[in-house]
Amino acid sequence: MKIKDIIEFTESFAPHNLAMEFDNVGLLIGSENNEVKKAVVALDITDEVIDEAIGNSAQLIISHHPVIFNALKNIPSNSIVYRLIQNNLNALCLHTNLDLSPEFGVNTCLAEAVGVKNAEFVEGECLYIGEIENELTNKEFAENVKAALKCDGLRYTMPDKKIKQVAICSGSGGDLAPLAEENGADVLLTGEIKHHDILNANKLGIAIIDAGHFKTEDIIITPFTDKLSAKFPEVEFIRSEKCNDGIKYM
Repeated sequence: MKIKDIIEFTESFAPHNLAMEFDNVGLLIGSENNEVKKAVVALDITDEVIDEAIGNSAQLIISHHPVIFNALKNIPSNSIVYRLIQNNLNALCLHTNLDLSPEFGVNTCLAEAVGVKNAEFVEGECLYIGEIENELTNKEFAENVKAALKCDGLRYTMPDKKIKQVAICSGSGGDLAPLAEENGADVLLTGEIKHHDILNANKLGIAIIDAGHFKTEDIIITPFTDKLSAKFPEVEFIRSEKCNDGIKYM
């Protein structure tokens, strides 16, 4: 089994041309012709995930966040890139192309998890808008989100606002509140929002739920692992147990 077969499959639902211009996606380390028998699937490639891959004798790590994003001017011996090369680990990264996939992606998995149905992407944007079955207050919807994503905590505004139309942007999407409001959403569910964007959303009258960057994106890792396993039973795909953001709430 070669890595190029896995790439061909992921291209069928999250092709390169869906990625945003600033992004860096695809096989960032290694060769498409390399053989793979085991692969670790994780949101990020960290030292802990590399150790996990080594411990499982994996040849490939598939991640959401690119292991190479900005131009590299040097590769220190303690860097993630160096360690991947040193340990003959290939790295396949699907970022905004997986965010924007209308068939199977981060936002579609997030919507399904929190009960948002009939959703569509706003053209040219990483904003996914649908509706919940029954109208809720934003506090009630936030409680559902917290349970669905297994959040230790989250931030939300306008607890009494009635919610029916939901805009979703996994990860960092707080600056999309104006676009969400323009498209008729009652709330923006995202994973990261700045203070001034919260104030702007308040002014626009759109509620916010900030469930954390990691939690709004890690929701895809289990179904992604299952999807790959079903397609390629001859390869062992391992859902990372070591990938986390280290954030604690008190």
